[in-house]
Amino acid sequence: MIAAHPDQGWSLLCNGVVLFEDTGLLLPDGSVVAPHRSPVAA
Repeated sequence: MIAAHPDQGWSLLCNGVVLFEDTGLLLPDGSVVAPHRSPVAA
């Protein structure tokens, strides 16, 4: 991890990936990986 900003909900990894607290990703090539959340039990 190169930079962490938990107050803003993101971290920058050494491979250039921005990791968001909601499990979403922004990859170095600009593509996005949508957040993957587990289903909530009713």
